[in-house]
Amino acid sequence: MVFPGVSEKLAQIRDEVRFHQARGGFSHEVRIIAVTKSHGPEAVRAAVQAGLQDVGENRVQEALGKQDQLSDVAVRWHLIGTLQRNKVRHVIGRFVLLHAVDREDLANEIDRRIAAVSAAPQPVLVEVNCSGEPAKSGVAPEGLGPLLDRIRELPGLEARGLMTMAAFTERESVQREAFGLLRELRGKMEARGHVLPELSMGMSGDFRVAVEEGATMIRLGTLLFGERK
Repeated sequence: MVFPGVSEKLAQIRDEVRFHQARGGFSHEVRIIAVTKSHGPEAVRAAVQAGLQDVGENRVQEALGKQDQLSDVAVRWHLIGTLQRNKVRHVIGRFVLLHAVDREDLANEIDRRIAAVSAAPQPVLVEVNCSGEPAKSGVAPEGLGPLLDRIRELPGLEARGLMTMAAFTERESVQREAFGLLRELRGKMEARGHVLPELSMGMSGDFRVAVEEGATMIRLGTLLFGERK
């Protein structure tokens, strides 16, 4: 088997999720998204065989290629990476959730494209730059309210929640600050009338802290499939 032990790794991860949820005082479901970036279609099959249904891809073209090769596999596809406007036409109808809508022009383009092909809105998450790193994508916290207000005006989009990435550090205090900020922002936005049940935050190196801070989705690749080549 190309990816041995995925089921065993998944069982351990779920145990850790329950432990860290208890530490954080949460009991909601945490959805594990198997990130198969840079791995072949066999990684997706291994995830499904282990009991996962949600698969995340960073790059549009890589994701579409895998979808075409895996038409026989029941998968909920998530686009978790940055989406450029010129790629929007390729993603409509192909993903259950777009995790990284972070600007108004992108939201407008999704709305324009989906109006031509579907009466149902595209579920999205708004990516927020909670680490304050200039190189990171995501709307600034102070711009979240106006962006969500604009998305609410667009019939082709449905905001389901928020997404963020913490700084690449092993310092739990830094991770916790970013994840805690996203949860706080969700609370403020819900007080303004937005319904945002999902918090997509936490990857292989920091998912434990994210779960303690209320994550509803965690995006795991290395822990399930090993290092990418």
